[in-house]
Amino acid sequence: MTVPAPAAPRPPLFLPFLLGWGLGALGLLLVRQIGLALLEGPCQGRTVLALLVPLVLGPGGLAFTASNWGHPRRAALGLGLVVASLFPALAVGARDIGVLRSTGCAGGYVVVTRPDGSPAAEITLRAGESLGLRARIGGYTPQSHPGPFALRTQSSAPGLSLTLARREAPAGQPFALRLTVAPGTPPNTYTVGVQGVQQSGAQAAAEATGSLDVIVRP
Repeated sequence: MTVPAPAAPRPPLFLPFLLGWGLGALGLLLVRQIGLALLEGPCQGRTVLALLVPLVLGPGGLAFTASNWGHPRRAALGLGLVVASLFPALAVGARDIGVLRSTGCAGGYVVVTRPDGSPAAEITLRAGESLGLRARIGGYTPQSHPGPFALRTQSSAPGLSLTLARREAPAGQPFALRLTVAPGTPPNTYTVGVQGVQQSGAQAAAEATGSLDVIVRP
């Protein structure tokens, strides 16, 4: 009786996995180098550059893995691309977007908080009551946008008002304001807002806005 020859050992799958990860990391480096060389200015096109590689590697790697599921080595290579889309591609992209936000490229916003520092996305008051709040302009820094922002408030109902302690504030510096519900205001949910605008001549150089829902109870 002939003894069957032992099957040849399969090569380890971690090698094509590492190859896929390495190709993804190399693609990230190449795309970043080309993008940084072509883009002009500190903001234009930077968000697309930060997200381009993760968005291509992730779905592309999953599709490659699924179409080659019957071929373990190719599937392992696709999984390496998927992992590369998360790290380093997505991690680097998230860091780049954080830098864009800190330099004002992602736009500004106004953060409103309660006196204890907790977020104040929604406030409940009765007619005739008032509450002191604090706010600050985020998304910009004194280095990226030196100088004060002119402050103003808006309200969706005559019975609600936001009173500012001052009319100007630099980026990142807290300022006080008071929310007041006039007596006789009908119970409902209203919206008030805060806006900061920094002028550059006749044009608005930067703008930051924030809103607050106010629930008025009887």
